[in-house]
This record gives sequence, C-alpha cells and structure tokens, in this order.
Amino acid sequence: MTFAFIAVSLLGGDVALAAEGEAAAASAAGLKGIGGGIGAGLAAVGAGIGIGLIGGNAVQAIARQPEMTGPIGTNMIITAALVEGVALFAVVVGLLGIIAA
Repeated sequence: MTFAFIAVSLLGGDVALAAEGEAAAASAAGLKGIGGGIGAGLAAVGAGIGIGLIGGNAVQAIARQPEMTGPIGTNMIITAALVEGVALFAVVVGLLGIIAA
C-alpha cells in the first residue's frame, strides 16, 4: 500500500510538472512575440523620427543656401536610405522573434 501511494505521488508530481512546463513554454512563446512586436514598433518609430529630422534639417539648409539644393538633396536621400535600412533590419529581427516564438 505504501509503495503504491509513493508511486502515484511521484507520477502525479511529474504530470503536474509537465503541465506547468507546457504552460511556462506557452507563456514564454507569447512574451517572445510581444517583445518582437515592441522591437519592430520601436524601430519604425525611431526611423520616422530620424527621417523627419533629416528632412527638416535639409529644408532649413536649402532655405539658407538655395544654390546648394542639389547636393543637400542628394545627401538627404542617402542619409534617409541608411536610416531606413537600419530600421528595416530591426523590423526583420523583430518579426523573426515573433515567428520563432
């Protein structure tokens, strides 16, 4: 009788631990998805702020020196492309975090 009680107690504990492990794994997967979404969103916000600052400063520079419109515009586009490239990479990493969850 004692052996049966110990065996059932041990097996029941394993089943309970397995259920807790599955719940913890599901919770961790959900948190990975939330983290990936937050990371992708922050990357998009950062890119928007950066490109806005680049555009604003370029317009101010063109207003001060209208004859330099061409070079300023070219530099603005190149810099905005670099900012957007970094933001795109961050969004891809965030989405990979969501997919891997």
